[in-house]
Amino acid sequence: MGGRGWKLYALLATLGILGYQLIPESPWWKATWQISIGYGAVAAVLFGVRRLRIGRRIPWWCFAFGLFANTSGIAVAIYSSEVLHVDESPTLADPLFLLLYPACAVGFALLTRAREPRSNWAAMVDAGTFTTGLGLLAWVYVIEPATFSAGTPLLGRLVQIAYPIGDLLLLAMLVRLMRSGGTRGPAFWWITGSGIAFFGGDTTWVVLNNLGIDINDVQVANRGVDMIFLVAYSLFGIAALHPSARDLDRTAVQPAPRLSTPMLTSLTVASLIAPALLGFQLYTGTPVDGPAIVLGSTVLFLLVVVRMSQLVREVERQADRVRTLSRQDELTGLPNRRAWNDEIPRALENARRGNIPVSVAMIDLDHFKLFNDSYGHPAGDRLLTDAAQAWHGVLRQGDILARYGGEEFIVLLPDATTDEALRILRRALDVTPLGQSFSAGLARWDGSESSDELIVRADAALYQAKTAGRRRIVTAVDELPEPAPVTV
Repeated sequence: MGGRGWKLYALLATLGILGYQLIPESPWWKATWQISIGYGAVAAVLFGVRRLRIGRRIPWWCFAFGLFANTSGIAVAIYSSEVLHVDESPTLADPLFLLLYPACAVGFALLTRAREPRSNWAAMVDAGTFTTGLGLLAWVYVIEPATFSAGTPLLGRLVQIAYPIGDLLLLAMLVRLMRSGGTRGPAFWWITGSGIAFFGGDTTWVVLNNLGIDINDVQVANRGVDMIFLVAYSLFGIAALHPSARDLDRTAVQPAPRLSTPMLTSLTVASLIAPALLGFQLYTGTPVDGPAIVLGSTVLFLLVVVRMSQLVREVERQADRVRTLSRQDELTGLPNRRAWNDEIPRALENARRGNIPVSVAMIDLDHFKLFNDSYGHPAGDRLLTDAAQAWHGVLRQGDILARYGGEEFIVLLPDATTDEALRILRRALDVTPLGQSFSAGLARWDGSESSDELIVRADAALYQAKTAGRRRIVTAVDELPEPAPVTV
């Protein structure tokens, strides 16, 4: 079907869903229409993922199984109602309807694991916050009434409880998927929309039932709710047929999205459900579900605290990373010019107090531009990195090598006489990698000049080395005689 297959299927599904409002008011017509759209979505999923490797089809097979079971539940329900005249809950259709939730939840979990192999605790906390907030509502208005319903047999109560629990499971996995890293193409948003549609359809039924509204008497409303589920079926089929389905389970290249304003707003609303529910019950005079609200509030509070601690730690890590990057050359890993400018005044002050010599050398790679033009910028970057590593290996423990800019480096040689500094620099020249060389200017501190003046003298000596033919080390003029040993 190529790249246009999903468009054709989307058109047919849209026509089928809209046509659902026009069919005769007959249980058989309605069931047949729903089953056709449901099985059509199953076929679209299986056909769409045939181009994927076997291992990558498993999440989609989970979706297809869930859709197939749920659609088959419609067939069993119409047969039980119209042929066997069995309408009491639970029916044989309920296990098939319920299989949708674990099947889709497993599919979402597998996709999330493929997109983001590492644990994302922040996303798990976000999913837990959503699930806890809505779970409290589900307990108060659905689960608790069903649990203690005296007129319903035990099996019927268990089935009634299973539906909201399935919705919460589906919601948790869906939120976790949405908070994962990786590409977010059309297929991603369509399966997300399908999960939201299933949850929204179930929620609509619950809300209407709790309000005492029987939509079976209103054809448009009744079929409108059914159409939500038909949309959920079809979105899975569109997602599987779209070319972007190939990238849906690829390991994340980009990190998980940060907390956007809509996401932060949603988390805030979920966190406020417990106090809002308590306020509503106090205002209306209805019995207060104290234990459930206390437990829900406690869990939500702890989740918010955990999330805040995660954000604080993330901010601290980013601050440390910024501080490191501000003082470290990104390419070579050496201290950068900012770090050097902070270090040199301290080194000179220590030299002054201890009456010890200190030297500075400016190093410039010879013919670096020609090397870059001949071998390319990646090779030039490798030369800079390898040279920095090789030079650092022959320096003494207290010496400091920094990248000054471009192909220029600067070395601080504390407690080194001029002769010793020259020996160190010659060793560095000998180990320069890739058959390259450098020119260097060496200046020993005179005991009174500023760091800028010392560097200017070293830079002038470097210029002399380059003018004299390169591959050499020149000592700056105005050197002082070696200091005499200090006698005590």
